[in-house]
Amino acid sequence: VIKISCMSLCQWICVTAGTPLPVQSALQSSVRITGGIIGRLGTHRIKRGWVWNQFFVLEEYMGSEPQYVGKLHTEMDQGDNAVKYTLSGEGVGSVFTIDQMTGDIHAQVVLDRSKKSYYTLKAQAVDVHTGIPLEPESEFIIKVQDINDNEPQFPDGPYSASVPEMSPTGTYVTQVTATDADDPTYGNSARVVYSILHGQPYFSVDPKTGIIRTALANMDREVKEEYQVLLQAKDMGGQLGGLASTTIINITLTDVNDNPPRFTKSIFNLHVPESASLGAAVGRIQAQDLDVGSNARVEYAIVPGDEGNVFDIICNGQSQEGIIVLKKTLDYETQASYTFKVEAFNAELDPRFLHLGPFKDSVTVEINVLDVDEPPVFTTPYYSLDVYEDTPPGTIIGSVTAYDLDASSSAVRYSLEWQTGSDSFFDIETVEGIISTNEYLDRETAVQHNITVVATKLNNPSLSAEVLVKVNVLDVNEFPPQLTAPSDTFVCENSRAGQVIQTVGAVDEDQPPVGQRFFFKSSKELRNRNFTVRDYGNNTAGIVTRHSAFQRRLQDVYILPVVVEDSGYPAQSSTATLTIRVCSCETVGSPLTCSPVAMFLPAELSAQALLAILLSIALLIVLYMSQRPQKVKDTLMRSKEDIRDNVIHYDDEGGGEADTDAFHMGTLCKTDHTSFIATGNKPPLFCRGRATQGDAELIREVIEHRLKESQQGYAALPADSLATYAYEGDGSEARSLSSIEDSFVLDSLGDFSSLGDWGQPFKTLASILDKQPPSLFNES
Repeated sequence: VIKISCMSLCQWICVTAGTPLPVQSALQSSVRITGGIIGRLGTHRIKRGWVWNQFFVLEEYMGSEPQYVGKLHTEMDQGDNAVKYTLSGEGVGSVFTIDQMTGDIHAQVVLDRSKKSYYTLKAQAVDVHTGIPLEPESEFIIKVQDINDNEPQFPDGPYSASVPEMSPTGTYVTQVTATDADDPTYGNSARVVYSILHGQPYFSVDPKTGIIRTALANMDREVKEEYQVLLQAKDMGGQLGGLASTTIINITLTDVNDNPPRFTKSIFNLHVPESASLGAAVGRIQAQDLDVGSNARVEYAIVPGDEGNVFDIICNGQSQEGIIVLKKTLDYETQASYTFKVEAFNAELDPRFLHLGPFKDSVTVEINVLDVDEPPVFTTPYYSLDVYEDTPPGTIIGSVTAYDLDASSSAVRYSLEWQTGSDSFFDIETVEGIISTNEYLDRETAVQHNITVVATKLNNPSLSAEVLVKVNVLDVNEFPPQLTAPSDTFVCENSRAGQVIQTVGAVDEDQPPVGQRFFFKSSKELRNRNFTVRDYGNNTAGIVTRHSAFQRRLQDVYILPVVVEDSGYPAQSSTATLTIRVCSCETVGSPLTCSPVAMFLPAELSAQALLAILLSIALLIVLYMSQRPQKVKDTLMRSKEDIRDNVIHYDDEGGGEADTDAFHMGTLCKTDHTSFIATGNKPPLFCRGRATQGDAELIREVIEHRLKESQQGYAALPADSLATYAYEGDGSEARSLSSIEDSFVLDSLGDFSSLGDWGQPFKTLASILDKQPPSLFNES
């Protein structure tokens, strides 16, 4: 068993710790290693083996001899020098040496715990003669014992910190930490305390944590902005003999908005020429703010009222100046000076400091307008003159006027600036500015002329002004207005007095087409007791009845002259005649019957429509007659060649188109013989019992005479057409009317439903025509 002497170590512990400990106590804290297994105090030895204490060596040993560390010894060593001790591991030979015969271990160099705090080594006892190990190799540790040889250090110093100005006492500023390389687990070598050597009474430090706080309230940045604090860190808990170091902390007071803007003077005097353009800078004013950054940003505003509406003020963000600019044009002759107030105020306010007072200031601004020699000024921006076409040359059409508004009040001279050839149509008087025509004007050539008039100051010809003059060529009223109403209308028999039966208007070919005014009235020469004209004032008029109860049987037509007059110069008028028919009307005012010509027709129905209606009625009668039952009569058949057409009955087939002798022409004789007397002939033979081909020409003359008697010629069917249509005469190109032959149907005429649009009387006719079956009839 190897025993280790550690008396010197125990004695060192007792001195450095400041607590006397007996050597026995120190030995009791040793560790015994048996058979390579570490056991705490009181572990029983199973076999013989190593028994030793934990080795300690002082750092920074300054003795003249190597520092004794400890001694190795085994029970097998009988003191006869038969046992040799060996050492291996960290620092063996360079740092630690061992006496192989005695087992004493020494440290050959000065050790620094901050660099290496312990060494691990291995020890073994061997036989000197045989070299055979007497015990298994065992490991042990040599610890470097700390002493207070390191002062506290500030690794990040010097430090910088900031705190808002006007902060209350105890406001956190920053925290600093010092480090000590000594062993913090042993003694007070690494226990550091902090203190301020310089910087009081403004700041304080917590001695344990190193937190720095304000010690004085309401420190003003504008008074002092930078502070320097000297801070000390000392180990050994700050006791006498402890090691210490210092660092510097630079503390800056940051700005808060605790100062309002202030003008350096009470009034600003500025000057501006009256010719300054809009938006031009008139001058600059500035208010001072002791704060910095955004807290010093100043805005300006013109106090409402006063005379500040002519100017505006903007802020220069860099220089914090207020720039006064022109918002309206200036005129020295109208107003030579302006006085108003301007306020300066902070854009961002801190509510904590509002109790210090209003954060704004005001100042008076006086602006003097400087007189500038200006060109003449026309009374209006432009002129518009009117002249009638074909006005004789030399006619005055208007004038322009310009004034010199300067104090000198110079005379003005006028001239025309010719830009186009049409400017030669006019002339201007140089002193009075009177414009007249030089030539005849034609509205069809040019409706408007634009000329430029120049006004020049007499005492300074370089100053002049221009104005546009628009000359409008007016149209001469050449055409009378024309009535736009229909030429005829109707009045109901049951009309009331004062009832409007027709609305009329007018048109005029003269210009302008829009904006004309027309006047309507009755003719003074022909005083009408039945109707009058009522002018509505909007270019329309109404035809109004003067009385009620018109009677068509007494008078069915009235004539009303209507006079329409325009508002041109000279005034033109025309007279139109309005035909008014008296009609029998329904309760809603729709006409039923107006006159023999328009028995069933509205007043607007044309003659062509009337003719179509009459033709339809005639066709309806033909259809009706063709379907009517006939009495059965014996046919007149003297021979097979003597065949007469009978609608009622046929015994055999007719002879076609050439069978002209088969027709019974006796129906032409069912009138008196005045017709034949008128032609100078006797009644033809067929009226006396039989017909011959020699009577064909005579029959044609009789038909023509009948048509003339109807006074309508060939345009309409005569009254006896139903009796005479069947005779074709010799060589007729018309097809046979025999029902045996093919014929077309009534459907070829088309749809008759459109007849219902002409009124109730024609709806019945249309329904009858639509229901008729196809029938045969002659196209003519």
